[in-house]
Amino acid sequence: MNLPFQVDLAGKVAVVTGGSGVLGAVFSRALAASGAKVAVLARNEEKIEAVVSQIVEAGGEARGFSVDVLDKERLVEVRTEIVDRFGEVDILVNGAGGNHPKATTSMEYHVPTEDDCQTFFNLDPLAVNELMALNFSGTLIPTQVFAEGMVGKEGATILNVSSMNAFTPLTKIPAYSGAKAAISNFTQWLAVHFSKVGIRVNAVAPGFFLTEQNRELLLDEEGNFKERANKILSQTPMNRFGEADELVGTLLWLVDARASSFVNGIVVPVDGGFSAYSGV
Repeated sequence: MNLPFQVDLAGKVAVVTGGSGVLGAVFSRALAASGAKVAVLARNEEKIEAVVSQIVEAGGEARGFSVDVLDKERLVEVRTEIVDRFGEVDILVNGAGGNHPKATTSMEYHVPTEDDCQTFFNLDPLAVNELMALNFSGTLIPTQVFAEGMVGKEGATILNVSSMNAFTPLTKIPAYSGAKAAISNFTQWLAVHFSKVGIRVNAVAPGFFLTEQNRELLLDEEGNFKERANKILSQTPMNRFGEADELVGTLLWLVDARASSFVNGIVVPVDGGFSAYSGV
């Protein structure tokens, strides 16, 4: 993996939840390429092993764990295995999350209609609850489990994954936007809460990257941009979607205490100028 710059994470142990996803896999590989021993946590064993194999083949050290980030009991077991194999955790990247189709409206604006579309009024409450749990509780619970052993460790750091939706909600995805806003707020809360015990907590807020989570929203069956994708690009001054590798620089800066030792409680937009553009 070609890193934008070098940081030395030798001797560090990193945990990446959602580590087999498009962004999580890049985070895992970048941390390993910087010398960290990486625990890749996700649910799909096949995808986990693919990421671990890539790391090992590149000369890094990694191990995969199939686990649901909402299962605290299993996470505690995984933590024990990680500590036994690698040592106590230094870096936690909370990358697990995602949207839910039943928590997404069909239309950007509510227009009374008899068509069989999904309006705000018939969003599935269970889907909304599942989405909120995956994103918010899926960050809180792993932090409870892994940060306990990080207390008092020099250079310990947590990186959460928020979204540009947290700054200004996008149409159609009220629950996902709300969940990511909660992540940004929680990042600030954790930064203050852990400030006396040496754990820094920050977040990255990706703009628009093509991932498995948003592909159906942005691309049609033939792989062409939908109207929504074109609208996003029209509001992104750089006029393109981001590449997952473009998050690596921010990741490495925030997890390396020598580079960001006094950076705590911030949410960094990586969005191609989306948040700076007024639309005019």
